[in-house]
This record gives sequence, structure tokens and C-alpha cells, in this order.
Amino acid sequence: MIRWAVLALFWASSAVAVTCEDMTSAGNRYTVCTVDVAVEDLRLFLRDGDGHILGNFRNIDDTLGDTRLAFAMNAGMYHEDRAPVGHFVQDGVQAMRIVPNAGPGNFGLLPNGVLCINDADARVYETLQFVEDAPVCRDATQSGPMLVIDGALHPRFLPDGTSKYIRNGVGTSDDGSTAMFVISNDVVNFHAFGVFFRDVLRTPNALYFDGKVSRLHAPNLGRSDVGFWLGPIVGVVE
Repeated sequence: MIRWAVLALFWASSAVAVTCEDMTSAGNRYTVCTVDVAVEDLRLFLRDGDGHILGNFRNIDDTLGDTRLAFAMNAGMYHEDRAPVGHFVQDGVQAMRIVPNAGPGNFGLLPNGVLCINDADARVYETLQFVEDAPVCRDATQSGPMLVIDGALHPRFLPDGTSKYIRNGVGTSDDGSTAMFVISNDVVNFHAFGVFFRDVLRTPNALYFDGKVSRLHAPNLGRSDVGFWLGPIVGVVE
């Protein structure tokens, strides 16, 4: 059963650090971390000041000095050297161009999309719409497939799909003021994961980050997943 009190908390503005909450829907368990983008310091991370891949949550924390990560998760697919597969911008510097064409794997299962972050808002764009609109993004990461596109599920998702993994992704509110980051705590297929964003969190657009390698850093839950050396990472600094 959906905890409506928790949902109300998710959509409320708050001046405190991002809080992650566990939820259950349709028999599947999820952790949802909601960010008020105008209030919280939401950023993307890839390399340190010397150009070395950060790779994990602890390394990011070590670069932050007197601040710390209040939340983080992997944020887009990457090559063996941890370089991003698709478009990536960190603090206004582009590390990888936009990739608009179809390709192998989940990334190339069009439509895919881009998470665009600025100081006051964050929005998920379908990739071709991103190319057409050409928004300015302080930080941006491309991944795929899209989970929800203008309120509709990705057309390739099947309710009885047999590919099931721990998965993570992000959905944004219509006005861009709220970003909702989700990791499944049970193996789920794409359809179930997309339905959670569309019908429970009611985000009009949502983007898949990855599966199997999905990791979450949520100190308020006493959780910081380890195990894989990551590429792009999204997080809130407090």
C-alpha cells in the first residue's frame, strides 16, 4: 500500500537536506530520494581536480572538505574506462557530446533522454527534444531508455518482460522544481519501474540510469552501497 503521508512529504518544499524514504508499490520495494532543486545543491560528478575518475561515493566525500554528500547515486551509463557513453556536462564543461542515434544496449533503446540540471531547476528531456530545444545546462547526463515520456510509458516496455534487475533512475516534476531519484530494492522489469514513476510518483518525464550496477548513498538511511567502480554520479552536497 502506498504511504500517502510520505508522498505528501515528497512534494512539499523543504529547507532541510534531502531525505530518502523506502516505499512499496505493487509488491516491489523502492527507495525514493526527493530533491527540491532550488534549495538543495544538486550536482553531477565524474572526475576530481586532477582529472582522475572519482568512481565511488567515498572519493566524492573526500573532495568536499567541510561539506558532505547528503545523497548520491550512479547517473548514466559508462564505458570500461568510466567515461560516459552519452552527453555529459559538469559545471559547464562538456565531457561528451549528445548521442542522438539508436545503438546497442539499453542506452540505444530509443527514445532515450537527458537530465539537465541548473541552479533552480532540473528537467528530464527526451534526447531529440533536447537537441531541438538546446537548453543551457550547468550539468547534464544522457542515459536510456526514457521510462516516461510526457506521461506515457516507453513504447517498448512489456508488462510481462522477463529482464529483471535492481534498477535506478530519475523523474522530474513538470515545472522542474523537484527531482525524484529512485532505486528498486527488488529486481524489477522496465515496465514495473516505469509504472512506478508514472502512476505513483506522477513524474511526467523519467529517465533510466542503469541496472545491476545501481548504487545508492543515503546517509539518513544508514546506507552507502559499494561494489562497482562507477562513472557519472549525481548527488546533493550539504
